[in-house]
Amino acid sequence: MKICQVIKPLVSTNRIETMKHKHLQVVLDGSSKLVAVDSVGASPGDWVLCVGSSAAREAAGSKEYPSDLTIVGIIDNWDPDS
Repeated sequence: MKICQVIKPLVSTNRIETMKHKHLQVVLDGSSKLVAVDSVGASPGDWVLCVGSSAAREAAGSKEYPSDLTIVGIIDNWDPDS
């Protein structure tokens, strides 16, 4: 799992059929911006738990889903500087 911060939503209306209507978020992983499937309804500024690889596909709803990163939880209270 990774801890990331949600930066902003990503809108993509032309998608392959298997992506359906999943929400996408731009997240910051250290200094890298990544795109994650949002399975929990995170908002910009939220610190979130993300999973990758086959766990990301399963968390997005299917082993066939084309995701490398999926948000699986919103962190309630965490200070990144401590």
